[in-house]
Amino acid sequence: MGFLDENFLLRTETARRLYHEYAEQEPILDYHCHLPPKDIDQDRQFANLFEIWLEGDHYKWRAMRANAVEERFCTGDASPEEKFMAWAQTVPYTLRNPLYHWTHLELKRYFGINDLLDERTARSIWQRANQMLGGNDLTARSILRKFHVTALCTTDDPADDLKHHQSIAASGFEIAVYPAFRPDRALEVHQLERWNAWIERLESAANCEIRNLNALLDALAKRHDYFHSLGCRLSDHGLNFCPAEESSEQAAAAIFQNARDGKAASAQEHLQFASFLMLYFGNLDARKGWTKQLHLGACRSVNSRMLAAVGPDTGFDTIGDFAQLEGLARFLDALEREGALPKMVLYDLNPADNYAFAALIGCFQGAGVPGRIQFGSGWWFLDQKEGIELQLNALSNCGLLSRFIGMLTDSRSFMSFPRHEYFRRVLCDLLGSEIQRGELPQDIGLVGGMIRNICYNNVRSYLALPELRGQSAAR
Repeated sequence: MGFLDENFLLRTETARRLYHEYAEQEPILDYHCHLPPKDIDQDRQFANLFEIWLEGDHYKWRAMRANAVEERFCTGDASPEEKFMAWAQTVPYTLRNPLYHWTHLELKRYFGINDLLDERTARSIWQRANQMLGGNDLTARSILRKFHVTALCTTDDPADDLKHHQSIAASGFEIAVYPAFRPDRALEVHQLERWNAWIERLESAANCEIRNLNALLDALAKRHDYFHSLGCRLSDHGLNFCPAEESSEQAAAAIFQNARDGKAASAQEHLQFASFLMLYFGNLDARKGWTKQLHLGACRSVNSRMLAAVGPDTGFDTIGDFAQLEGLARFLDALEREGALPKMVLYDLNPADNYAFAALIGCFQGAGVPGRIQFGSGWWFLDQKEGIELQLNALSNCGLLSRFIGMLTDSRSFMSFPRHEYFRRVLCDLLGSEIQRGELPQDIGLVGGMIRNICYNNVRSYLALPELRGQSAAR
């Protein structure tokens, strides 16, 4: 077996059959990503390999820093070509890091380039890729077509105007692009300057004054309605852990007023306010049949010197060791008691908590929606082979893998769609090996049908996005 040949990661003949017959041709529904809607609206043409591949990629920056590359070649003022060359020099040192797989899979799938990227091949790869980017086959919209994307969901603040989503929908573009509602800023009453500036943005977006808590709730509901009108069926929250403190409306109103008057919330008040709003958001989602996503466990911006120098989301976040389960269980239980528990996807960044998450979701399933509460795919530091396998094993042992809604890119890069292929190969290898060992029946149709559902059909049915209802997967 050669590196990155057609049987990459597929160690058995059964795994190869499962992948090539059942997984490979399934379309993609990328239900959580951070792609800029503007790029899709304007069908961005990327000027060079840096723009499409390295711009904003903190995975690569972390590897380059570990290889003692100067910061100017990561986030600094070096030219695009210089930054690419610095990355190319780093790539040979990423052996056994998932970046080595992803790098070469992306070069192969986007540009047909099979060379290993290093200092010797960098110039040729830069020139060949840039020449292809000058055509019409790798614009933002062409890439979505190339990878058989039927729909994707971006990540959007309630105060965003969504003008690019409106424009995409009006353009007649055949691939559905939906917003997803991410109101993290609403919770940040402990960060006065940023929170009050965000309140002013929300006032403008909702066309109202926000002088008290009720006005805030009304404005958020109004924006929730607007997102729904544009096809949004998902919300998302990026949290250290799920806040679930006792908090009355009266207490939340007082915390709100203090923050508007210039008094930052204490740590305990922040938790109370966030807990109150999270229950409110859960009720909004449940009423409209949305799916709520909770991304839990990131410990962010731990290097304060680099935060001050280059800002957040630049590669200085890590896996948190937070107490997750008690608060999360209380949150789910509170919504369940109110009859307002929406469909939900729980993403865990610390693999030590995998079994706890996988077992917890089983406490809140029920009639009506198969797999109503999902243990989400491995994300961020865990969206690599071992992390994917750990998540699949925990889910399989505690729940129903057959109802899993599968992979997503969670990416800001148009070069990330091979992540779906990577996941599918890992899934097929895992199940194919178990068939070979006699741990699963030698019924390729049975197991292959489950794989096909995990790749596409489950998420299509689960989310029920407006233009995809009743749509069957292309074979």
